[in-house]
Amino acid sequence: MMALLVALALGQSPCGESRALTAAHERAAVFDVQGAITALAADLSSCTGTFVPYWYLRGLVAAREAYRYGGSPESLEPVKVAIARLAARNEIPAAEIARVLLSAASSAAQSERDEMGLFLEHAVSLERQQRSAGLPGAPIVSAYEIAGDLWLQVHRFEDARRAYLDAAAQVGTTRRVTLGLARTAFRLADLPTACEQYRGFVSSWPQHGGEPQELIEARAFLQRPECRAKAPSRR
Repeated sequence: MMALLVALALGQSPCGESRALTAAHERAAVFDVQGAITALAADLSSCTGTFVPYWYLRGLVAAREAYRYGGSPESLEPVKVAIARLAARNEIPAAEIARVLLSAASSAAQSERDEMGLFLEHAVSLERQQRSAGLPGAPIVSAYEIAGDLWLQVHRFEDARRAYLDAAAQVGTTRRVTLGLARTAFRLADLPTACEQYRGFVSSWPQHGGEPQELIEARAFLQRPECRAKAPSRR
């Protein structure tokens, strides 16, 4: 019984870490979120090790797609399904954080910035509490990173940059954080920083990471004259 309670507190299942979850982490790290979802689906069961990240990632992808359609009720239906699935496991902290983040993503799809901000603040607070206790937060993609992504999506670039800097301090300089800092720097007309961050993104790319649109974007940006000019020498 004690082992079960500990597993639930960790947001994991007593069935342990699965190869599907490991594969999902690897795919998400190279921006293949759909590949991560497919990996999790192959082992989807009552095990929270796959259940929570599966519905979380499905909801994030659906919310991003709904944004293209102005967040219409029909386009947000898959997000509502994912939120309901996670709500059913709200005794697990990771599921509750993921549910709140999907609520934020749903608000972002409708360009409801104030509502989105409140959800993000709550999700980040929950994740901070978890991490302070040495426990995991949202699975695969942290609340800190999603905060940056959503602020960027709704064109609040200063807020996005602050969120990504906070993410770097809390979870490390992941590729998602580096890309986010590059994109926000460009939109804030900080081209030297954009070049630096895109350069770091490309240099950190794994040899067998594929050629996703994010990598193509970074390489194209680095062809700009501002990025190709040599930095002034220091004496």
